[in-house]
Formats: sequence, structure tokens, C-alpha cells
Amino acid sequence: MTIQTHHGEALAPLPDVLHTELFIAGKWRGGTAAHRIRVHDPATGEAITEIAGAETSDCLDAVEAAAAAGASWAGKAPRARAEVLRRAWEIMRAERAQLAALISAENGKATSDALAEIDYAAEFFRWYAEEAVRITGDFRLAPGGDKRIVVSPEPVGVCVLITPWNFPAAMATRKIGPALAAGCTVVLKPATETPLTAAAIVDVLDRAGVPAGVVNFVTPHRTGESVSAMLHHPAVRKLSFTGSTEVGRLLLRQTADAVVSTSMELGGNAPLVVLEGADLALAVQGVVLAKLRNGGAACTAANRLYVHRSVAEEFCRRLADEMAKLTTGPGRIESSSLGALVSEVERDKVAALVDGAVAEGARVVTGGTTPDGPGAFYPPTVLADVRPDSSIIRHEIFGPVAPIVVFDTEDEAVECSNDTEMGIAAYVFGDLAAAMRVAHRLQTGMVAINRGVLSDPAAPFGGVKQSGLGREGSFEGISEYLETKYIAVDM
Repeated sequence: MTIQTHHGEALAPLPDVLHTELFIAGKWRGGTAAHRIRVHDPATGEAITEIAGAETSDCLDAVEAAAAAGASWAGKAPRARAEVLRRAWEIMRAERAQLAALISAENGKATSDALAEIDYAAEFFRWYAEEAVRITGDFRLAPGGDKRIVVSPEPVGVCVLITPWNFPAAMATRKIGPALAAGCTVVLKPATETPLTAAAIVDVLDRAGVPAGVVNFVTPHRTGESVSAMLHHPAVRKLSFTGSTEVGRLLLRQTADAVVSTSMELGGNAPLVVLEGADLALAVQGVVLAKLRNGGAACTAANRLYVHRSVAEEFCRRLADEMAKLTTGPGRIESSSLGALVSEVERDKVAALVDGAVAEGARVVTGGTTPDGPGAFYPPTVLADVRPDSSIIRHEIFGPVAPIVVFDTEDEAVECSNDTEMGIAAYVFGDLAAAMRVAHRLQTGMVAINRGVLSDPAAPFGGVKQSGLGREGSFEGISEYLETKYIAVDM
């Protein structure tokens, strides 16, 4: 594996202004205490800056600001809300290079991945600018003829939005877009590893004309305490959370206290199935995308590969050859095809999973060794001879590691794929008829056939089993932020 350094190659420049404070009621402000949270560049381990650590009182101020702005924002014409989102999309498109550099700096991902994320993230603002004017109700005569039934969708109210570090822009816009389109106000709490990108998105919305209090931004330094306080505030009626299943379970218990509406996108363990007779060139290309997008740190990442015995040896060789060609280095260097993981802690988790698989009999075809030097880097890795019950198959890797399990029958592939508590995404490569047959048997919310990327703002994103509740994106996404009111009218 080749590790790029920044010597002789310029790092992509960061935005001129880095917002490091809280954003409450339309103003940037510091926390009530001197507590600061340091943000690091995982490619070097060096500090980028420090952000304000919000106290619980700051977070409750943000909720109060959102509540105070709620009626006015909900009362705006749908077209007015749409135009704000449309302007936010235009700003993000114009500033995509700077925003992508910011993602690479604090998250570690390669520039190509960061640019793709900005494009994807911005599209949620455009999509929901269009959906804001298409919220529909109903008006009909009751079967008994005694009244008219009026069905009116209304914004659910103040929403707490909690986003992860792996897609710091896209996870924010995928929640903020439909919430604002529906007429809700929000409090955004990003991951402490990647708050600068989230703050930049809030700044984009501010410049796009979002009224004071409609979007608020907090970075609590006592996360559990502050989030719990917000969820127990009577004004909060919605939680949208993206993160681990373990944390999701804890939050579900807290939302039960006040019966808060909840949407969750949780952990994944996505299978990728290569059927007998599959186009191996297409399958390898798809695996590289499905496995290495965002360095493997995605809930939709192909976590475990099931390959038919008839093509397993050739597939493994081709995949290892492609993975070995990739250049690892700081994400802000444009030539890096794979950046750093978000932290050395995350890198060490990945390394431990690989070491455990090898101890259980897996064979390293390429990669598999933590490089020397600074930075949270791990090489693209292919593991062959992996047992179906290996520990690495049971865990979400969240890194650039492809463990390959060989199967003999279609039933065996489906059984192994479904043998998990998770069910967010899956990938199938093969003849279309066979791939469709397998896709319908897989217990996942999303399936990609003969392609390595499935996310699209126009498609419903979400999982089954313990991978989540509800859907984001598409027409369904806005319904997560609406309540249905029925009015009986005597004409």
C-alpha cells in the first residue's frame, strides 16, 4: 500500500470562515461555560480548531427558540419555504469545493468521496424544495352522507435531529430538508468528531434566508444529559436519529416517556451476493464502490461478500488486484483515492476485526496490516477463506475490508444474508432474473442489483429489523415530519 504525503502536493483549502459557536435563535454564540471541544484532522492527528461545548441550558434555549419560531414558519406559504431550500441548494453547489475540503479535513475521507457527498447532500434541499409545494390532504363525502371528511396534514412541531460523523453534510440535509419543507423547526446536534461541516450547512441555511429560530445548532459536551433534556422538553415532538443500533435503543426508551415521534436509521451489516454466472468485471467494479465508498464507513457499505464457488477464486483475484491499486493518503490531497478513518480508535477497531478473522482461519489476499506513521489509515483489504460464522461477519466493519465467504446454492446465500439482526441494504450481482429472485427474498429495506451505489434523494432510504424505523428521502421522507388532522364538516 502506498501512503501519500502532502509534500509537493497542495491540500485543498478550507473555507475562509469556520463557525465554531452555537447557532440559536438566528445568532452565533458561545456556550455558557468555557468548555471547548477539539476537532482533529484524522489524517495527521493534529487539531483543526476548537468548538463551543454547549451546556444543557444552551440546548434547551435552542428548543425554546425553535418552539417560538414554529407557528410563523408553519404558517408560511409552501412556496416561500421551498424558495429558501432552493437557495440553500444553489449556495451548496456554488461552494462545493470548500465544503468538500472541510469534510475531508475533519472526517478524513478522500476528496472524491467528499465532493460526491456534497452533491448528494445539496440534492436533498432541491428535492424537498420541490416536495414542499406537493403536500396533499383529502376532502370527501362520508359514506353515511352526514358530513364531509377533511384530512389536513400539519407539521409535527419541534424536531431534534441527531447526525453521525460518517456523512456530516448529507445526514444533516436529509433531515433538515424535509423538516423545513413540512413546516417544522429544528435543533441539529451533529457528531462531535465532525461539527464543522454541520455548522457550515447551518450557515448556508442562514444565508439562504431561514428565519431566526427555525434552524438551531448545538454541540453539547455532555451529550447524553443534554439530549435527554431536549427529548423531555414538552415542545419537542420529533426525534430523527442516525447512528448505532445500541444508541438507538437507548433513545427509543427516552422518547417513550413523552411519546415523541421517532425516525431512526441505525446500524447495517449489508450482504453482497455474487451469483453463479455473474459478470465478474461488473461485480468487482460494484464491490469497489459498495465497499470503499466513504472508506467503508457507511451503513450501506457491503459488509460481507458471499460469492458462488464457481467464480470465487477468479473474483477474489480480480478484487484484490483492484483494491491494491488504490492510493491511501490525506483526503484533502486530490490524488488520494482512499482517505483516513475518522479516528485512530475507529482504525484500531477495524484492525482488530481483521486480526480476529485471521486467527479464525481467514487468509489475507491484500492489505491487512496497519501502516506505520501518523494518521488513522488502514489499507484496502481482501480476506479469503472466511468462515460463515466468523466474528467479522457478525460486526459492522465500517472500514475498507472485504471478507469473502464462498457458497454453493442460492438458498445458502439467502440464508446467510438474512442471518443478522440488521437489514438496511443488500447487493446482488448476476443474471437479472436470478438477481431479482434473490432480491425479493432478502430481508433488507433496500437492494441494489448489478450496481454498487443505491442512495438517491428521490428513493426511500431505510431499513428493516434493527436497522431502523421510517424512511428518509423520496416522497415518503416528508411524511415523517407531518401529523394527520381529521376535521368533520357539516355542510
